[in-house]
Amino acid sequence: MDDCERLQLARPLNAEQRRALLEIMDDCHGKGSTIVTSQVSVDHWHEVIGDPTIADAILDHLVHNAHRLMLKGESLRKPAAKAIMLDAEASA
Repeated sequence: MDDCERLQLARPLNAEQRRALLEIMDDCHGKGSTIVTSQVSVDHWHEVIGDPTIADAILDHLVHNAHRLMLKGESLRKPAAKAIMLDAEASA
């Protein structure tokens, strides 16, 4: 799952979204690797998920044997976006 916080960043997930996310985690758990990227820290996932019991279940599946990589620094998307804008201006 890439940028999963885009599901609902401003408010908690609704009941259907919580169940869907839990079902995905249940289906993947123990069957192979699951890669999740997010700009939302794991510390804030309870807020985003919105239901403490379901949040605990989802996080148990994810963090039990997890390898967490914390990246720091500027987004690599910024220079790419700037280059695209400069290319567009040059060709205009």
